[in-house]
Amino acid sequence: MLIPAIAVIIGLIVLVWSADKFVDGAVGVARFCGMSTLLIGMVIVGFGTSAPEMVVSALSAVQGNPELALGNAYGSNIANIALILGVTALISPILVQRSVLKKDLPLLIGVTALSIILLLDGSVSRVDGIVFLCVFFGVMGFNIWQEKRNAAKAENVTNEGADDLPMSLGKSIGLLVLGMALLVASSRALVWGAVEIARSLGVSDLLIGLTIVAIGTSLPELASSIAAARKGEDDLAVGNIIGSNLFNTLMVVGIAATIAPMGAIEQDVLYRDMPLMAVLTLSLLALGFRRKGDGRINRIAGVILLLVYVLYLLNLILKATGYWPF
Repeated sequence: MLIPAIAVIIGLIVLVWSADKFVDGAVGVARFCGMSTLLIGMVIVGFGTSAPEMVVSALSAVQGNPELALGNAYGSNIANIALILGVTALISPILVQRSVLKKDLPLLIGVTALSIILLLDGSVSRVDGIVFLCVFFGVMGFNIWQEKRNAAKAENVTNEGADDLPMSLGKSIGLLVLGMALLVASSRALVWGAVEIARSLGVSDLLIGLTIVAIGTSLPELASSIAAARKGEDDLAVGNIIGSNLFNTLMVVGIAATIAPMGAIEQDVLYRDMPLMAVLTLSLLALGFRRKGDGRINRIAGVILLLVYVLYLLNLILKATGYWPF
């Protein structure tokens, strides 16, 4: 297991470095294009940091392990909210704009509900996969179209970006491409090493997908969200999580199901993982809600989210080892 262990260590180091560069490049490019910070997080950073999930899920489906892809997608969504927002809120409380609570979070809740409805029959067909993909492109297209309609806001964001981020367009594009490439490569190396180690210990594909692969492929979101919070880009951190979860639920599962339909998924996905994913998504509304003004996910909320994730992992591990009675 020496080579897999080395791959995990090197992958983690490169991942942390490339996430910081990727955030700088993404913000620079998007602000030159007149996009708001929230949309940057949802579309560019959310898409880029979810690229590892897409790659891993597509490869898993091609190699005949679609349940690994399913566990990866839903496990990553759980990790994004409970682990990543929890850690980020502990480092720096996260401001949540009212527009997010009124539009973007309800959209994510609706997409989560759609995934539950389509999986109620215990399978993910190729038709389900195509539906997921169509909804994804529709949502992303609508968000970009809506943003471009607000020309005045885009101009203000562009001017503000020029002051806050004195970086040329060429350098921004270079950092964006380099950061994304290294994010994908380092995540792939890290996940490969972790999966090899886990399989040598006799761990199932679903458990690997929900834990090691989910956490490993969520590391770009963790690194970029922490980097964004440290730089005062709260909208970027929140948009990153919302965009990433939309991408995972629709694009990642959609691609995997289109390549290799899942005839019979494990019941634990329906009765444990998806309900927890739905509850955590709903909890973002409760945690960020304020009667007046913008909301805030504070450090206490961060502790609660982290505690939920620790208990979830504990449940997975104990059940896999046969020590958990439920």
